[in-house]
Amino acid sequence: MNQAKNYMEEVVYSILKEIINDIDVCDCEKCMMDVAAIALNNLPPKYIVTEKGELYSKVNALRQQFEVDVISSLTKAAEVVKKNPRHG
Repeated sequence: MNQAKNYMEEVVYSILKEIINDIDVCDCEKCMMDVAAIALNNLPPKYIVTEKGELYSKVNALRQQFEVDVISSLTKAAEVVKKNPRHG
């Protein structure tokens, strides 16, 4: 069955760890998910309808088009989380 998938999520998650490491933000799961959520809320969703297995080839083809925006959004989100971490 076909599914609608926001491939912006795939792009965000594929670069998240790299951004976290570059900015020296806590890489616990809570902080990483906070960064991803903030970034995704500031990025336009890009939905595609895909069959299983087709998603990653489409994501890779479109990733470069949105990578600059994603990196910018992740960087801003990481700075927010770095200043206000929610973990103990």
